Amino acid sequence: MERTVVIIGGGYGGTLVAKELDADANVILIDPREGFVNAAASLRALTRPDWAPNAFFPYATLLERGQIIRDRAVSVDPHGVTLASGERVRADYLVLATGSDYPYPAKPRPDKTGIAEQLDDLRETHKELSGAARALILGAGPVGLELAGEITDVWPDKSVIIIDRAAELLAGFLPEVRDNLHRQLNERGIELRLGTSLTAPPPVPAGTAARFAVTTDNDEEIVADIWFRAFGLQINTGYLVDGHLTALTDHGMIPVTPHLNVRGHDRVYAVGDLADLPDPKMASYAMEHAVIVVANIKAQLAGEMPEAIHIPTSDRRILLPLGTHAGVGQLPTADGPVAATAETVHQRKGADLFTARFTARFNRSRP
Repeated sequence: MERTVVIIGGGYGGTLVAKELDADANVILIDPREGFVNAAASLRALTRPDWAPNAFFPYATLLERGQIIRDRAVSVDPHGVTLASGERVRADYLVLATGSDYPYPAKPRPDKTGIAEQLDDLRETHKELSGAARALILGAGPVGLELAGEITDVWPDKSVIIIDRAAELLAGFLPEVRDNLHRQLNERGIELRLGTSLTAPPPVPAGTAARFAVTTDNDEEIVADIWFRAFGLQINTGYLVDGHLTALTDHGMIPVTPHLNVRGHDRVYAVGDLADLPDPKMASYAMEHAVIVVANIKAQLAGEMPEAIHIPTSDRRILLPLGTHAGVGQLPTADGPVAATAETVHQRKGADLFTARFTARFNRSRP
């Protein structure tokens, strides 16, 4: 009898697991959305609405044999999933891949699950942004920096200010990477306010054009016409709080073994942001986890012992485009980490933000 593999979450890791196991098992992918959103492309989708469809891939084209259930998991146990609709889906193997949420526009708003409404949301926010002379970004991590890069790529004369309570950019990365980042931001006229925060949130909704003033805890007044939040990752493990599968860590994540099994369950796996691992919460790591899980489930389906393990690395890597051609990066090598050139960042990420990779995964041509 063919075994059933249920994957909860259709993000970077979940869709890869589903795709790779489609020929080997009865695959069921569960997600409330209509399609996969390449979050790496979301910020360009905001600033370039004609390009925005490149970031969205309907689940309908992902699998040849498997099933897509558009619903939300509300409880999981070792034998299956209970959905918000009340439906029960039994499983021989479970893969938890629900990832994390992040403030819009880096990821769609949670209540926008259809591709058309997600695109409409981006188009509306684009109109608001296009008419704003001064944009304020709260958060100087990769998301905030990439957003500033995409804005100044499309509107070179638009003023952009980034505020962050951290004292430095990309802490822990090579000094030459950080110095190059500062240089490129200065060339674009992007202003940084590091080591400070606001005394109160902006008085207008994020992504809405309206002149407002805010004050930092250094008593500086900043006037802007629109603002965006670029911090606040939230792990999606709410469907596990009932404890029917496992107890979560103090940080709301799932304890896993080196084989990426949920501890205590040899046929339940977790990948990506929700796995309690020291890996950064980045798409590339979720896909690395997915490869390990695919190998282990294939071994189990063949009656063999799973042998693939995930060994977290201390190497720090990043590809941080600032628009289509600029940006900084750091990549691991056998001799240690090295800085990536702007051309390398362009070739590996900035040119299409991984669109070609997901075009192939979802068996479709570019829109």
